[in-house]
Amino acid sequence: MDLEAGFHQNHVKKESWKTVLVLACQSLGVVYGDLSTSPLYVYKNTFEEDIQHSETNEEIYGVLSFVFWTLTLVPLLKYVFIVLRADDNGEGGTFALYSLLCRHARVNSLPSCQLADEELIEYKKDGIVGLAPKSNFGSRLKSTLEKHRVLQRFLLVLALIGTCMVIGDGILTPAISVFSAVSGLELSMSKEHHKYVEVPVACIILICLFALQHYGTHRVGFLFAPVILIWLLCISAIGLYNIIHWDPHVYRALSPYYMYKFLRKTQRGGWMSLGGILLCITGSEAMFADLGHFSQLSIKIAFTSFVYPSLVLAYMGQAAYLSRHHIIESDYRIGFYVSVPEKLRWPVLVIAILAAVVGSQAIITGTFSIVKQCSSLGCFPRVKIVHTSSKIHGQIYIPEINWLLMVLCLAVTLGFRDTRRMGNASGLAVITVMLVTTCLMSLVIVLCWQKSVFLAVGFVLFFGTIEALYFTASLIKFLEGAWVPIALSFIFLIVMCIWHYGTLKKYEFDVQNKVSINWLLTLGPSLGIVRVRGIGLVQTELVSGIPAIFSHFVTNLPAFHQVLVFLCIKSVPVPHVRPEERFLVGHIGPREFRLYRCIVRYGYRDVHKDDTEFEKDLVCSIAEFIRSTTGSPTKANEDPENDSDKMTVVGTCSTHSDGIRMSEDNDDADNIEAAGPSELKEIRSPPAIKPRKRVRFIVPETPEIDSGAREELQELMEARESGVAYILGHSYVKAKQGSSLIRKLVINYGYEFLRRNSRPSTYALTVPHASTLEVGMIYHV
Repeated sequence: MDLEAGFHQNHVKKESWKTVLVLACQSLGVVYGDLSTSPLYVYKNTFEEDIQHSETNEEIYGVLSFVFWTLTLVPLLKYVFIVLRADDNGEGGTFALYSLLCRHARVNSLPSCQLADEELIEYKKDGIVGLAPKSNFGSRLKSTLEKHRVLQRFLLVLALIGTCMVIGDGILTPAISVFSAVSGLELSMSKEHHKYVEVPVACIILICLFALQHYGTHRVGFLFAPVILIWLLCISAIGLYNIIHWDPHVYRALSPYYMYKFLRKTQRGGWMSLGGILLCITGSEAMFADLGHFSQLSIKIAFTSFVYPSLVLAYMGQAAYLSRHHIIESDYRIGFYVSVPEKLRWPVLVIAILAAVVGSQAIITGTFSIVKQCSSLGCFPRVKIVHTSSKIHGQIYIPEINWLLMVLCLAVTLGFRDTRRMGNASGLAVITVMLVTTCLMSLVIVLCWQKSVFLAVGFVLFFGTIEALYFTASLIKFLEGAWVPIALSFIFLIVMCIWHYGTLKKYEFDVQNKVSINWLLTLGPSLGIVRVRGIGLVQTELVSGIPAIFSHFVTNLPAFHQVLVFLCIKSVPVPHVRPEERFLVGHIGPREFRLYRCIVRYGYRDVHKDDTEFEKDLVCSIAEFIRSTTGSPTKANEDPENDSDKMTVVGTCSTHSDGIRMSEDNDDADNIEAAGPSELKEIRSPPAIKPRKRVRFIVPETPEIDSGAREELQELMEARESGVAYILGHSYVKAKQGSSLIRKLVINYGYEFLRRNSRPSTYALTVPHASTLEVGMIYHV
């Protein structure tokens, strides 16, 4: 038995290592596409203008030394060994760090947060929420963040700046990658002719890349990893050939002493050239941002064992070639392709274009993902989200963002027409994201990891100094292309801030104008309110109380459905909410009034179900709530302000292994069926005249439910058979009288323009138009 157990354990261990290695290979195509294509343009951008060639190799060796140590300190040391550990339940990226801080310091920007959300498994997985940091400084920092709204807003704006720069990188990376790959055509034609070919070919490739996005990548995704694998093998082999053939002693340039000699000799020109050297780490942030698709170990193995050595060999090979070719025919030829042996240039050109497309695809997909996260957390206007694959998690397509990226990407390509200005723009976007990550990581070290403040300060000083040096070198080239990411990020940041501000003010209006169930009950007799058959779903953003939109509706049309559900669909600051924790269900007022509140919780990376599946899960969750609360006393005067404290966590239908199951069909047979010897009893609704569908709840025999709960289930079935109607609010937001001019501009023009041109709040539900009733109302905020 011991031998068998040991064999089984070893087999499982081998299988796990096999899975890790497969993930490491797959990560090449998704994570490292952008980083692996950087050798196409790093040396060209560095030497093109800021550094002039001399007869010595000090400049070439100095640049190689900078490239090597930048690759070693930032992607390898910072990201692989430190930042990758700061995952949000397996997810990475700027918003993952912000989400971690939101949970540990309670600086959440979402207004509809509840104490019940902190009971989620994903909330608790990385530690006890709200646990006081061990150090006194950490405790003071936590309390300071929780007390001061200004600091919370600054933290949100910092996360949004990083997000905006990622979106800007999604515009610039495809442009510079494809354009640099296509620039290999210049070696086969004269300078006068190649400039008329490069731009059209690059634009055609970019148009095809964006036009094919709606098909998704799951059909050709299996080709991504082999393309990058072949590309890395290709550039490392060429680099090794150039080292052996041209300069076997180029390894000496790996000494940091050559960085000092480089800066001492080139001075201001050398400092400005750091903006080109910076491009060697473009795509490093993808290691962290795409963490949710892979595992920490797989990403670490892929980078340390294959990507990092291949890139070092490629840069050393280019430096070895340039060290023996000081006089180049013309400046524009100082690039990657000049170091490629002439017989291999055409095959390498084809592989380079494919690798550039793969790298661009990865950053575009990442942009879709981060826009979805921002939209889920109320920081970006609602957009159409299409899931292109039912099997692969995270494969989404956003049409509005896709076409916007394409137009801006083509504008950058046609406007700049050279890699130098594109590189200046891309470099500033990349280093800004890294600076934001460094700042947020320092807070994570103290608040989440509960480490010493000296460790956090050391992290900021070491990596922040390196990144600040590159940031200043990029910023100095503001007029030479670096203005583009700043302008784009400023526009996106204004849009995000206006949307977030308008959303918060709208929610505050809802909270201030909500009504109590007692008001509704006392108003009922005077209005003569009638209950009609069916289920009414009142969509609201409130987690407690009755929204003003419903009071506005019922005072003008005194009738509502026999079963009324106040439905709140909200996002919580975790990547995923488990199906068994999806619904929070509770009564509003006395049980016999059949008024329910249902809060549906989604993580910022969760997939929303379609309307049919959602309706079934919703009704089933209410039925399970009725069964689970059978025998509980009815409270005649329940306070709706606190009804969220009395709610029950209920999962979806698939999680009710021993609970209620629901069956729907169009069978017209007699629905009265005696309970057999099985463990399940069936409750069916009485015969109706030509029912559209037959609904049945299959209830477990134990525990026994009382007559009140049985009657409540019966009424819920009848209402479900009659159909579901959605009562939606169609709000118009206006600034209230006496508001400042800035608020009037932001609310009346900015927010209203975004609201009219974004998807409705119920888009995630895909509500059928035939079952929709919209109630118009003006919000004075």
